Amino acid sequence: MDRRTLLGAAASLPFASQAFAQAEFPSRALNMVVAFPPGGQADLAARPVAAALEKIFSQPVVVQNRGGAAGAIGNAHVARSAPDGYTTLMALSSLAVIPAAERLFDRTPQYTVDQFTPIARVNADPTMLAVAGNSPWRTMEDFIEAAKAKPGDLTYSSSGTYGTLHVAMEMLAAAAGIRMLHVPFAGGGPALTALLGGQVNALSSAPGPLAQHVAQGRVRVLGCWGRERVAAFPDVPTFIEKGYSDVEFYIWAGLFAPAATPAPVVQRLRDAMRRAVQDPVVVNAYTAAGAPVAYLDAPEFKTFFEEDSARLLRAVERIGKVE
Repeated sequence: MDRRTLLGAAASLPFASQAFAQAEFPSRALNMVVAFPPGGQADLAARPVAAALEKIFSQPVVVQNRGGAAGAIGNAHVARSAPDGYTTLMALSSLAVIPAAERLFDRTPQYTVDQFTPIARVNADPTMLAVAGNSPWRTMEDFIEAAKAKPGDLTYSSSGTYGTLHVAMEMLAAAAGIRMLHVPFAGGGPALTALLGGQVNALSSAPGPLAQHVAQGRVRVLGCWGRERVAAFPDVPTFIEKGYSDVEFYIWAGLFAPAATPAPVVQRLRDAMRRAVQDPVVVNAYTAAGAPVAYLDAPEFKTFFEEDSARLLRAVERIGKVE
């Protein structure tokens, strides 16, 4: 039997073929899709990790920003991509919200969550209520009172309708009995730019994108959607502290691959992500951004994702149809 025949016979064995697949991956550049423009939470999470993975894989890992429709366009792109591990998605919690929102309008979702397999969660932070540094509101009570005094007058930006930042603000509005005007943008980066530029009054955001602007005095943080205060903003109270027991919301970032990605490739990605989040460059970048590493491997991330998604879907149902 010649060498080619031997190799063919070996590759036909299930365990051998899996071993070959795992050993050969990756043999070319990889794409990590961010379904939002640069500057938002998913983008801040993706870039340090992509750089770390390049060192681990000895292959380029290109971050692709495919923004639009509150993340639906980029998410759908990955859902339809070849399940070979070369295209992954750095997603936010809105991954599960968007298809549910589409169904509210009897529209066929561009993708469904069962088209993805979780690889690893990299961070998870409660959202923060932010206003401009020169705004008249210095406490969450000031802001809520102003909103009650002029229903519909105060504006807030978001990463898109039914996106994470929209759901968080509407959760607060429902609990506090206030009404605000929602101004959606194509991602968290543009939404923050709108706040900085004075186009809107407020924004719900992860701590990371806010940190440098708070330090510069351009942004003031009034409240926290977490069960506990954020270490980077120890003086900012939670809404739960103030009696809004149902106002709890977290914005997390995690890596997903298309659902049919072979198990050996998924394992290779999991192993690489475990190493990547330990890279000092990643740890320092996340810490500096106020969003420290909060790693979960695939099994734990899957459980977390399912539980978090169920809570968010209940919030979407409460919001109902928003044209």
